[in-house]
Amino acid sequence: MSRIEAVFKNAKNKVLIPYVTVGYPDVETTLKVVPLLAKNGADMIELGIPFSDPLADGVTIQQASFQALQNGVTTSTCLEVANKLRQQVNVPLVFMSYYNPLFKYGLERFCRDCAKAGIDGLIIPDLPPEEGSGLEKLAQNNNIDVIYLLAPTSTLERIRLVADHSSGFIYLVSVTGVTGARQESPKNLSGFISRVRKVTDKPLCVGFGIASPEQARQIAQVADGVIVGSRLIQLIEQDPTLRQAGDLIQEMKQAIRAIQDLP
Repeated sequence: MSRIEAVFKNAKNKVLIPYVTVGYPDVETTLKVVPLLAKNGADMIELGIPFSDPLADGVTIQQASFQALQNGVTTSTCLEVANKLRQQVNVPLVFMSYYNPLFKYGLERFCRDCAKAGIDGLIIPDLPPEEGSGLEKLAQNNNIDVIYLLAPTSTLERIRLVADHSSGFIYLVSVTGVTGARQESPKNLSGFISRVRKVTDKPLCVGFGIASPEQARQIAQVADGVIVGSRLIQLIEQDPTLRQAGDLIQEMKQAIRAIQDLP
């Protein structure tokens, strides 16, 4: 059983997945914040490989990615960081990357080096499942999950296709648009999740726009996992001690556990 499968094994376990951009504001901070997040309740951690044209990301993560690139962070750097983090944490580590950096690095080499570094999954927003079979096979050979995304506008045909190809879990984009902290959870989210559940029994995790413990609690009522990114990046920037970032994850986990403890 993979680390990702183990996280979702308990049907009542609602999974909290923070996102951090590797190398933002510097590599040393990434090496400090990831173990802190795991200690404070993160069940899985998404590591963003910086890219110059992050089409699915809003201003906050775009700026973080730009700063990391200015710092000289490369795909190789991210693999080195992941390897160091794997020595410190037991939670699953998932790379979020656009396709271009992986293609440039070499897909076979990338999957092999991910396995050596202890990476458990890949999220590639600009890779559709129709074109992902090559990467899927390479990832599978290295015991790495490929996690695809669905949007609220996805058709039934698209939902079925993603359900067939995605492993580990399915990433549900809560809104049509880019990443970024938002004040409220989307009104139609429950209906979207229900449509997907009719097609698959794979775990469903919701991201894009989740910024508060209350939003995490609301989403945990209908989804299997909650992904938080932009708000966390903002707190890492605002507070170099990382205390606020750790507190946010702790408070979100407490809010999620309140749902799990219900009869």
